[in-house]
Amino acid sequence: MSATLCVKLQRNQGWLPLIQSVRHGSKAVTRHKKPVHILKQKLIAVTQYIPPARTVPPGAYPSEEKHVQEDNEFVLLLKKNLEEVFEECKMIAVVQTNACSVDDMLMLRHRLCKHGIKIRFFPNQVMRSFLSNSVYSNMAPLFIGPTVLFVSKEPKVKEMMSALRFSPQMTLLGACIDNTLLSAQGVVSYAKLPSLTVVQGELVSGLTMLTSRTAFMLQHHPAHLSALLQQYIKQQSPDDGAEETPKAEEAS
Repeated sequence: MSATLCVKLQRNQGWLPLIQSVRHGSKAVTRHKKPVHILKQKLIAVTQYIPPARTVPPGAYPSEEKHVQEDNEFVLLLKKNLEEVFEECKMIAVVQTNACSVDDMLMLRHRLCKHGIKIRFFPNQVMRSFLSNSVYSNMAPLFIGPTVLFVSKEPKVKEMMSALRFSPQMTLLGACIDNTLLSAQGVVSYAKLPSLTVVQGELVSGLTMLTSRTAFMLQHHPAHLSALLQQYIKQQSPDDGAEETPKAEEAS
């Protein structure tokens, strides 16, 4: 009963316990490493294990020397044919064949032959090797995957584009027309241009009209000036005025 009464009095009056554990000072840090003695450091450095150099067996890695592989006779013949194509043809188009069957290729060849356009097949490796040593080196990135060349001695771009409309599996990558490298969009824009005959006719008609207009202007001014001078002379001449007076009296 007395213990219960003491607990109630402690709660009511806010008594504190007689013993309290209070911690003073900073916390002990034990994570720092003890410095190694200088003699021990020297001993560790002297006795450290140094592994021997790794010996590479011969042939494990490719040699740094570049071996130039000489082309065989067949590759040289293909390069010679390519050189003739680039010298004789003004239009060389690069087309990628995407799952094109033999029948589709024959039909496309027939359509292109009507306009004098030929299809030539060359391996991509031979094309890149030839283009790397020529002025057409910028065409090398076009030869990716199965590709063919559409060549013609004259730039017949409209005919080529009309034939490609019937072969959706053939993708035009780019072309070299009149020694100018064009993208696929550039070839489409080139096909929309008028033909050379139409441009020449428009140029000749324009020059003829300008020439005739110049000749008319050169002839018109002197004739007009001479007519004005003759009229002025007639008005200033006294004899003409005297002759006109008697004639007017006779008429009256």
